[in-house]
Amino acid sequence: MQPATTKTTATVGAKPRRRKLRIALKLGAALVMAALAALILAKPILCLDSSPLRPAEVIIVLGGSAFDRAPRAAELFKAGLARKIIVTGDGDCDENRLALVAHGVPNAAIEVECRSTTTRENAQFTRPLLESAGIKEAIIVTSWYHSRRALNTFRAFAPQVNFVSAPAYHTDKFRLGYALLQIYKEYVKVGWYWLRWGVPPWEAKQLPPLASGAASSLWIACA
Repeated sequence: MQPATTKTTATVGAKPRRRKLRIALKLGAALVMAALAALILAKPILCLDSSPLRPAEVIIVLGGSAFDRAPRAAELFKAGLARKIIVTGDGDCDENRLALVAHGVPNAAIEVECRSTTTRENAQFTRPLLESAGIKEAIIVTSWYHSRRALNTFRAFAPQVNFVSAPAYHTDKFRLGYALLQIYKEYVKVGWYWLRWGVPPWEAKQLPPLASGAASSLWIACA
């Protein structure tokens, strides 16, 4: 039979371990709930859609995800919403250009900017192209989870242009894991762009309509 002091010591030592376990379980549950909430609220928080769209002077396709962004831009082009497309982004500008051509966009209607590696650089390096062409209205095409930060970044770095957003929604089932990862990363990037570059996480102020009597865009969070 063990002495009473040994049992008391073992009991006292077990209590802190159980307390730590309960704390760890609570923290784990909180993290799981936060992760689920981030997914459930992703579209209302991360997505901006300017529908209904009106014709603009150019469509800007941001680099990455050629499987959904280029087809969306081609759809808008063939619907007559712009007669020119600018593809921006290092590493995949040619891929997006070829995808646009494959979807029926004439090569002569496409201009490429192949130096930018971030959303901020997409805006900074596209701005001279817009200024040299005298463009005042543009449609931004990117993946839906990137659309809020993309729109606000272009408005911050090229305020002379009236930008609207026409995000791509298609997600290939084989790329679902990639899309989920990008959603979580986007929350971090939205906060970083606000702190580092002053790009607000809320909707950037819209410029007044350029054409007299033209219908203004209806700004909505993506459904």
